[in-house]
Amino acid sequence: MIDFNRVVERRGTDSLKYDGAVSHKKPADVLPLWVADMDFPAPQMVLDAIHERVAHGVFGYSEPDGSYFDALDNWFSTRFGYEFKPEWVTLVPGVVYAISMAIRAFTKRGEAVLIQEPVYYPFRQMVVHNDRKLVVNELQLNVETYGIDFDDFEKKITQNDVRLFILCSPHNPVSRCWTKDELLEMVRICAKHDVLIFSDEIHCDFVFEGNAHHVLPVCSEYARIVFCTAPSKTFNLAGLQLSNVFISDEKLRKLFVKEVLRSGVSQAGSLAIVACRAAYAHGAEWLDALNNYLWKNMMYIDGFLKKMPDVRLIPPQATYLAWLDCRALGLSSAEIDERLTKAGLWISRGDSFGTGGEGFMRINVGCPRVTLEKCMALFSILTERN
Repeated sequence: MIDFNRVVERRGTDSLKYDGAVSHKKPADVLPLWVADMDFPAPQMVLDAIHERVAHGVFGYSEPDGSYFDALDNWFSTRFGYEFKPEWVTLVPGVVYAISMAIRAFTKRGEAVLIQEPVYYPFRQMVVHNDRKLVVNELQLNVETYGIDFDDFEKKITQNDVRLFILCSPHNPVSRCWTKDELLEMVRICAKHDVLIFSDEIHCDFVFEGNAHHVLPVCSEYARIVFCTAPSKTFNLAGLQLSNVFISDEKLRKLFVKEVLRSGVSQAGSLAIVACRAAYAHGAEWLDALNNYLWKNMMYIDGFLKKMPDVRLIPPQATYLAWLDCRALGLSSAEIDERLTKAGLWISRGDSFGTGGEGFMRINVGCPRVTLEKCMALFSILTERN
């Protein structure tokens, strides 16, 4: 029996989410539902594999064997129809690291990189920190869902001579699961202007009923696509630091690998390899149960907010991140954050995700229901009139 209601004490475990409050200028006892890791233990079969490896006791340099790639192949071919060759895969410490390496490998200083805000803030950070020109195609909120202004998308590419587009699919934080037609239109425009696409699909396994995730290389034969994912969100393994980057084009792959090697990274951690292999080989049933639990958490928030007319949940299609439209409160994201901090709650400010995020807030629903209930009780302070 998988019990997602069990509360696990995370304080005192070097947890960024729980133990990092004071360093982030928050009260030590604040309830944190901000950073995107879950409060659930990893699947038991993953823990068993790690325990077996720990019992062996030797942690030398490691390289994945054929069983690792077999597990990946079974997962992605079965769920998404994506088939690949093992030589296409480069193991790196994380998706943000992979984005930085892609920026360095495929663009030069001063060249333009396109992102779609509001979006996971490291996208912007990696572009700026690597001295590239940041270009934003702002997503458009059409009442209940976000869409893409394709005319602006192409205009931004041509006006700025964009060389790289970083796609977030499914999208964090707006919880969009892009349709195949939307993806194909983005690819069409990028192909027309010879723009390389880095597709961050780390949330691909969290898709709610009525929606379908399309792995970008399955949608299109466009060669200039770098596809990146990881077991870190799906199975709550972020601290083990392992992501898989798939590049079918040999020339592009060599450029990317060269940049990774220049950074000093050569092997993945032994426990990360063990955990990833076990998760993809045996974690399907656990994930299906988790997605059902996460959907119910989303619906709990939706029901709660029905009693708060000035706040609404943007209908979630994917991810375990609830995107809340708080603009009717007439408060900035900073003001909302200040009030919630005083109440003892720490969630993500919408403005931290860039253009279009002001007045929104993001809640991580990857937690037991009792934790979410505490969160929403504290959140309701926003509707109290002073």
